[in-house]
Amino acid sequence: MINPIFDIENWKEIFATLSRNKTRTFLTAFGIFWGTAMLAMLLGGAGGLKALMTKQFDGFATNTAFVWGNQTSMPYKGFKKGLYWNLDTEDLERVAKVKGVKAATGTMSHWGMTTTYGRQRSSSVMMGVTPLYVDFLHPIIVEGRFINDSDENSARKVCVLGKRVASTLFGAESPLGKNISVGGIYYKVVGVCEARSEININGNLSESVVIPLSTMRKAFNYGNIIGLMMLIAEDGYDFKDLEEPIKHAIRQHHPIHPDDTKAIEYMNISEMFKMINNLFLGISLLAGFVGFGTLLAGIIGVGNIMWVIVKERTTEIGIRRALGAKPRDIIVQILSEGVVLTLIAGIAGICFAAGILGCVNYMMTMQGSPAGFQISFSMAVAITAVFAVLGTAAGIIPAVKAMRIKPIEAINDK
Repeated sequence: MINPIFDIENWKEIFATLSRNKTRTFLTAFGIFWGTAMLAMLLGGAGGLKALMTKQFDGFATNTAFVWGNQTSMPYKGFKKGLYWNLDTEDLERVAKVKGVKAATGTMSHWGMTTTYGRQRSSSVMMGVTPLYVDFLHPIIVEGRFINDSDENSARKVCVLGKRVASTLFGAESPLGKNISVGGIYYKVVGVCEARSEININGNLSESVVIPLSTMRKAFNYGNIIGLMMLIAEDGYDFKDLEEPIKHAIRQHHPIHPDDTKAIEYMNISEMFKMINNLFLGISLLAGFVGFGTLLAGIIGVGNIMWVIVKERTTEIGIRRALGAKPRDIIVQILSEGVVLTLIAGIAGICFAAGILGCVNYMMTMQGSPAGFQISFSMAVAITAVFAVLGTAAGIIPAVKAMRIKPIEAINDK
């Protein structure tokens, strides 16, 4: 006897049975289709939203923390509360020695500076940084180079222009080797850069004029003051655990009360990344739960229609049993009908979801923010496999019922 799985006549019968009541079959298939599409769109959409969010941190060191000074909120050592104080290079040296801190550097900024080249003018932010700055923000070097150790150690009057500033001052002309004026002081352009991410640290890099930190301190008579301290932790260390040792190292050099929690501002970027990852993990789980719930409703519909089909075909199944059909043949016949309905509707739902996600991704790309709103091939295969399993499971009870039908009872059924 031919295996029902490979029997063409058997497949013709499956489709004939499903098409016997088109409205019922369509509504059941639509439930599977919509559940599949919802699951795929929710999972793909959650992935796209996460990619869109994390793109803003692209090129940014994740295990990072920032420290800056604020007014004291408590009197200490004869000083009243409300004292203004500043971080300095000695703080950098102390914090760099804290176990778990891999790198520490400082930066300063001046907003509203006017940068000129000939008759061209551009409003910009002047940033003083050290060569370690690239380990934190990973800027894109469009042309030339960034600030190096020799520039910092010699306090050279060199600068790196943000891409927008360079475009305003020089147009399509290369600015390398040219001298620009910022606040009446001339600097030689050694490079052009732009921000890789949308995070701004003490100013938008693309709209800045970047000079060595040592040069900026001399130009503005800052002495050893720094505006912002940037830190990177060693592997295996978390800035959540390093916060108190770092603050303790800073307090030793300034009149800050040990219990003053507002004098030292501390931003743990690594903790923010963890929060974002946990947020999108929750979103993905919720999306999967909602989508799977919708899908389950459709699968229940498949079970119902299989049950009705078995009831309608009781006499037919009894005759088959009387003619020698094996129980396995009856089970395969009933299960095949459920699996076929599930797979066809499920694959159609995945294709529909992929098309919707593709349209959304295309619109985001046209706006300059491609985010990857899509489902991967492996995810589509996994969803299809789940559908096949659930579709089979939905037909098990009706199939077992059909197998247990006794020929004589089925023939006499009305």
